[in-house]
Amino acid sequence: MDTLSYKTQSATPATINKQWVVIDATDQVLGRLCSKVAKILRGKNKPGYTPYLDCGDNVIIINAEKVIMNGDKMTKREYLRYTGYPGGQRTFTPSDLMAKSFKKTVKAGRHPLFIKVVKGMLPKGPLGAALLNNLYVYNGAEHGHEANNPTVIDINKVK
Repeated sequence: MDTLSYKTQSATPATINKQWVVIDATDQVLGRLCSKVAKILRGKNKPGYTPYLDCGDNVIIINAEKVIMNGDKMTKREYLRYTGYPGGQRTFTPSDLMAKSFKKTVKAGRHPLFIKVVKGMLPKGPLGAALLNNLYVYNGAEHGHEANNPTVIDINKVK
């Protein structure tokens, strides 16, 4: 077997083909949905995956208000945040973040609960921050990205 005949093909910024994908979050479990979304954002579902490049798709999640968490995790689970000052540790629950997503001060497409969960599943550093900018989450069924011709996929079929 000639080992020189097998070359590893790495993607380059010129060869990356980014698409727009719509995912319906109705009756989906939050953690399982977000792990699949993180895989799509990263580009691990494509044959030309390259770990150090943004080769994933742009993901639009609709009906985020209808996502579920098993058991009583929506009220019992606590996330931590630290302000940087003494005594500045703050705790909040997923139901707090879900209620915050309905406020007018939150930018459209930036759902705090989904951002928190998906951010933990992406690489830390500049690449993870760039990948997180490709995620758009909306509480209702309408989104403002029709001009990008997104394709609707069934998240249950994605591995």
